[in-house]
Amino acid sequence: MIVVSNSTPIISLATVGHIPLLGALFGRVMIPREVEHELKSNRYPGYKDIDQPWCEMRDVQGTLYVGFLCHDLDRGEAEAITLAKELRADVLILDERTGYQVAKQQGLHVIGTLTVLLMAKQQGFIPSVRPILDEMIRKGRWYSQSVYHSFLRQIGGVNRHRPYRIRSRTNRKVRYAITIPDFGTLPLCNHCMR
Repeated sequence: MIVVSNSTPIISLATVGHIPLLGALFGRVMIPREVEHELKSNRYPGYKDIDQPWCEMRDVQGTLYVGFLCHDLDRGEAEAITLAKELRADVLILDERTGYQVAKQQGLHVIGTLTVLLMAKQQGFIPSVRPILDEMIRKGRWYSQSVYHSFLRQIGGVNRHRPYRIRSRTNRKVRYAITIPDFGTLPLCNHCMR
């Protein structure tokens, strides 16, 4: 499985001491050079963790595409989306709303930090999501009240051994999670699941 991440999920998980979840869940996570630069030059939480074997830095080839995306996104997001497209990634981990929407328009399967926490709970790596989410918020991670409460409502009855159901905010249709053999269950993403 090929997984690419932007910096915000790494920072968010490192801030609360749960950066090892990325390696535990995905085995290896690719980051573009700009994400590595953002983390290390600013000494953001997680800047030392990306030197671990689970994290691999990759150069982006499509610099023109990155330049085009930089009209709407910061360079790290643009490189993460471009790298995910170049590697034909199975998953892109990205939290920022505009970047998330652009990545979805490009046909990428995007998840956010909240979905990473949910997957960790489902696979038994953490006992509960809410304490970690609350700690992330106390340490500066921002989620709107509606996203926070909607997410907690949706995961309230999650059974870690079967796919769960989520409701789309736009049309109220029931959507299901997908199961990837030898990996686990991933939700069909919408902005509430980020």
